Amino acid sequence: MADKISSTLEQTVIFDLDGTLVDTLPDLQHALNRVLKEEGLELLQTAETRLMIGGGARNLIQLAFQRRQFKANQELIEDSFDRFVEYYRSETTERSNVFPGVIEFLLTLKNKGVGMGICTNKPQDLAEKVLAELEIRHFFGEAVIGGDALTNKKPDPAHLLAVIDKAGGIQENSFMIGDSETDVGAARNANIPIVVVNFGYTKLKPEELDADKIISSFFEALAALKSLGFRFSP
Repeated sequence: MADKISSTLEQTVIFDLDGTLVDTLPDLQHALNRVLKEEGLELLQTAETRLMIGGGARNLIQLAFQRRQFKANQELIEDSFDRFVEYYRSETTERSNVFPGVIEFLLTLKNKGVGMGICTNKPQDLAEKVLAELEIRHFFGEAVIGGDALTNKKPDPAHLLAVIDKAGGIQENSFMIGDSETDVGAARNANIPIVVVNFGYTKLKPEELDADKIISSFFEALAALKSLGFRFSP
């Protein structure tokens, strides 16, 4: 069972998952290309798939069909979504890894008593599976909320604020780290500072995302947060 995080934390850091903490693109693309192959469509290249991640699995299917100029009705989209999830669930982290510096950063925050959470548009069960299989689930206690767990998901601020609450934090003392316009939108809507990684999955260049800080490695994350007012409790 995941550890329950204390409700007395002064500082909270909330993370996106795909393209931020974990490079999940290889497994997502593998599952997606299985669906496209079954429909007789050209397989996606990595550079193409990278631009589509962040809006959830169903959105990923729709974008892939659009990319191949394939008109699919809602029934086919739902069927394709079900197949994609089945394939992805069977090989969720075969090719995926946490990005360099992530483990060290999470350990630093945990050792200092900082609350942490995951705000992802990935379905809840798949987010839990990725975190568990890559052995980082224990860092986040109860504060993991997927895109299908609430009525509204990112960039709706309710999603991000719900994760902060689960992590035992408050909006005024919270920060976010993400990689996409969806993450920046959620942070802006919740009035929370955001650090963007420049190695994630986004249609826009990191410099175009209106982030408060941009980092190229998680070894830079602590300094970036401190420049935005983050502090460790005495």
